[in-house]
Amino acid sequence: MRVLGIDPGSDTTGWGVIEGDGRHYRLLEYGAIRSSSRQKFPRRLLQISNGIEEVIARHSPEACALEDGFLATNVKVTLKLGQVRGVAMLVAERAALEVYEYSPRTVKQTVVGYGNAEKQQVQEMVRVLLSLTSAPEPQDAADALAVAICHFHHAGLTQRLFAAEARIKLTASAATRRRVSR
Repeated sequence: MRVLGIDPGSDTTGWGVIEGDGRHYRLLEYGAIRSSSRQKFPRRLLQISNGIEEVIARHSPEACALEDGFLATNVKVTLKLGQVRGVAMLVAERAALEVYEYSPRTVKQTVVGYGNAEKQQVQEMVRVLLSLTSAPEPQDAADALAVAICHFHHAGLTQRLFAAEARIKLTASAATRRRVSR
């Protein structure tokens, strides 16, 4: 499976693409879409949209994992972040990707083991988990890779739960058939 992780931001939107089989994963590419705060906000949203479209076209991921929004103290910042997230979701949906959202706390808990981890701790764990020689820069790209890694862990768990549920149903169905045929 190939996953595009996105850390939405109105100035810098981090992204990273990793692929793996549920147990092991490897980095394909990461980066950031930067926009100037001097640009009009709609122009910045277009730039983010175009940048995500280019990454999707280049790597053909099957899923998109986004960092969920958080409530900033500044309402305008929260609204702008929501608009960036909306653009990212729209682009992913147009590309027929499955879209998943993870809270910052869940990402940190999954990748670092501590839900209140600092950004540097996340960067370092991403470096270790992806066997990189240095921590990914900028931090937004490291956060996007962390979101993608988080998705691999949670998607793997979900797949195992579905498989276990299917085995239980199959076993129950077989037991019912044996009782009926007696």
